[in-house]
Amino acid sequence: MIPKDIKKRLINQHYHIVGKHSAVKVCHWTKKSILDEGFCYKQNFYGIQSHRCLQMSPSVIWCTHRCIYCWRYIDNKIGYELREIDTPEYIVKNSINAQAILLSGYGGIPDRINWKKYDESKEPNQAAISLSGEPMVYPRISELIGEFHKRGFTTFLVTNGTLPERIECLEELPTQLYLSLNAPDDKIYKGVCRPLINNGWDRINKTIDLFPSIDTRRVIRITMIRNWNMFNPEGYGRLVERAEPDFVEVKAYMFVGESRKRLNLEDMPSFGDIEEFSQKLSDEIGYRIKDSKEDSRVVLLSKN
Repeated sequence: MIPKDIKKRLINQHYHIVGKHSAVKVCHWTKKSILDEGFCYKQNFYGIQSHRCLQMSPSVIWCTHRCIYCWRYIDNKIGYELREIDTPEYIVKNSINAQAILLSGYGGIPDRINWKKYDESKEPNQAAISLSGEPMVYPRISELIGEFHKRGFTTFLVTNGTLPERIECLEELPTQLYLSLNAPDDKIYKGVCRPLINNGWDRINKTIDLFPSIDTRRVIRITMIRNWNMFNPEGYGRLVERAEPDFVEVKAYMFVGESRKRLNLEDMPSFGDIEEFSQKLSDEIGYRIKDSKEDSRVVLLSKN
């Protein structure tokens, strides 16, 4: 299902294709952790182990958005509907195998790696269902989460909120559900996220209103892009107050991948910019600034 030219591009970017529509890519922080050179901010904030985290997507090139900040190659013709699907069991099993293959080369640098972490990395226990694309496009997403849980995984699922009907029907909830909320209003949303789906902003608002009733840990992530969406903390605040998440992450856009063809280095906020905006948002919504990680340019706001 993945066109040959795009598949080749993904492989060249170190994605491991799984079946018809899924993929795995080793996270930068997984590699860093194995080398004892740092760890992901999610380890800092939520206690996951970066070296045991499996970063994957069940819909690697299918998405309802064409966000200007996305690091992947965006082809308007691909759309957001999967015509044929692999089973959750197949995807999970082969994603775990793919991670082992992608990490196998680290055994060749014995003087640099942490062997304990390297051995543990072969048995991941955390799935970041967030690599690329919109995971809710995969119609059996609930079963996919369940399949990870059967294997003792925790799961972090990231959605852009444009498919509230799928979120509402989740029978198996992820350990943590992220909503990417990257605009305070419809006009900015259309400029930043460039939706392929009708009434995208209305759909996101339905997800926002659904969010308080979802019985799992809930996080809103705001990716800030200087001169594009890094203003109107009052507007973001009103949306967050309706969603009632447990946490809010305010994170800088990073100038990486294909996004470099759409944006400029100057569009990447500094950590100081993120701290300043986070304080403004904190003042609006009453959430306290709980933590931060400077090298990831991210600040965590907590409801409690």
